[in-house]
Amino acid sequence: MKMKNILHRLLIVALVPALTLVSLPVRAQAGLISTEEVVADAGGQAARDKVADFLARDDVRQALEGHGVAGDEALERVRAMSDAEVAQLAQRVDEVPAGGDVLGLLFTVFVILLVTDILGFTKVFPFTRSVR
Repeated sequence: MKMKNILHRLLIVALVPALTLVSLPVRAQAGLISTEEVVADAGGQAARDKVADFLARDDVRQALEGHGVAGDEALERVRAMSDAEVAQLAQRVDEVPAGGDVLGLLFTVFVILLVTDILGFTKVFPFTRSVR
């Protein structure tokens, strides 16, 4: 009987704080998301996919490696770009004919990587010095 009382007390000591904590109100934060934000997010992902597919092509990878940039480094930099920068790059991909001006687009990627190196966001090229 004494053991039963001890078990009951231990159970009460454990359950009272647990039930008290469970009964406390939990605050939830919620906000409305506008249609423009949803569309912009979906469009941003589509642009990133388009640029990633372009950079995955063999001729583009060879041209990037010819300029001293590994294809994986270029993909990492595209992932780090803002949505506006990726949208601009995706627009340039759309403007390039199927077998056409790949060098113009690669030059754009090269300039973007060069500027981000100089600003200190990346370290792709060993010949740049960061301003930071």
